[in-house]
Amino acid sequence: LLFTRRSPRRERTADVMVLKTEKCAFSGLRVYPGHGTRLTKIDSTTFLFLNGKSKKMHAQKKKPAKLAWTTTYRKAHKKDIEASTRTKKRRVNKSAFTRSLVGASLEVRRRRATRAERRRMDGAR
Repeated sequence: LLFTRRSPRRERTADVMVLKTEKCAFSGLRVYPGHGTRLTKIDSTTFLFLNGKSKKMHAQKKKPAKLAWTTTYRKAHKKDIEASTRTKKRRVNKSAFTRSLVGASLEVRRRRATRAERRRMDGAR
């Protein structure tokens, strides 16, 4: 065997065979070339099914979102969501509101008034 050494500057590009896959009309799973069956209706709409199970379910007019093995079910029930795509629910900041001064003593009212004046002065600078 003869081994050749590549220079470290040259990037390695892997020769990868790319297959054109289509999605099953019912289950949403990948259908590889040479697999699956195609159904063409009278109105010339075509459906590609992965297997007989998908074809029969489609013929029975079953809803894919109710069957646990389909991709539409998994999307509807939030399964297989990667950590990178998950986002935390943001909390909505409630708008500030002024509290009533009912029952507050005169000292509390004076403090609030002076604080408000200070804020206005700081904002004017």
